[in-house]
Amino acid sequence: MKLPIYQVDAFTDHLFAGNPAAIVPIGDEWPMDDVLQKIAIENNLSETAFFQNQGDFFELRWFTPEFEIDLCGHATLASAHVIYNHLGYTKDQIDFETMSGPLIVKRKDHLLQLDFPSRNPEKAEMKEGLMEAFSLTPKEVLKSRDWVLVYDSEADVRALKVNETLLSPEHFEKGGVICTAKGDGVDFVSRFFFPGGALFEDPVTGSSHCSLIPYWSEKLGKKEMIAYQLSERKGYLHCTDLGERVLIAGNAVTYMKGEIEI
Repeated sequence: MKLPIYQVDAFTDHLFAGNPAAIVPIGDEWPMDDVLQKIAIENNLSETAFFQNQGDFFELRWFTPEFEIDLCGHATLASAHVIYNHLGYTKDQIDFETMSGPLIVKRKDHLLQLDFPSRNPEKAEMKEGLMEAFSLTPKEVLKSRDWVLVYDSEADVRALKVNETLLSPEHFEKGGVICTAKGDGVDFVSRFFFPGGALFEDPVTGSSHCSLIPYWSEKLGKKEMIAYQLSERKGYLHCTDLGERVLIAGNAVTYMKGEIEI
């Protein structure tokens, strides 16, 4: 079996920034799940996305090197980029069917816009000892799929140091830790940490904004916002709060294309 593969930098308009994802279009027949997982391990990126054209929609799945996950923003954006820029798709809207239900990607000006479920975080308490992993104490702790730690300033989030060895993966199921604050030149900033993942700090995380958008929309009294993820690679996200749904828009660029031989 031969499968095409693309590597795309998402949430950026230039190479070597944003968040890289491997994208693998599937032909007539899906490989076994263990093969999909092995491909993700071999790619050794935070996510590998697989999709299959079903006519009216695309079936889409996401794998980390460890397991299949239920939602991934940057790999969805990267998949849409491949469908539009490499597979000749001409419609203005792409419909995906996923583990998290239907997802829509639309072309909006020069951006690709994701329509994702909202995951409004609620106040919570971390298990004893876990807070010691963070060099600064947050002013607020919340939880949805991921933990959300809210800090006083962008400077705090930038300066934050996290002890990877103190964050035990079994306490986080399939989620991670979002550290966020009001931004200086943007509406809000964030960093995302994934205990036990191939990359401990994710470059730019679309799915974390399913929680950040409703939180900051309420705090700032705004429906449309610009977000900036403060990782080493960095990335901008154009965000809209729709209540039960959120819109997350950004750019993507192709880094590499090739072929897998199985």
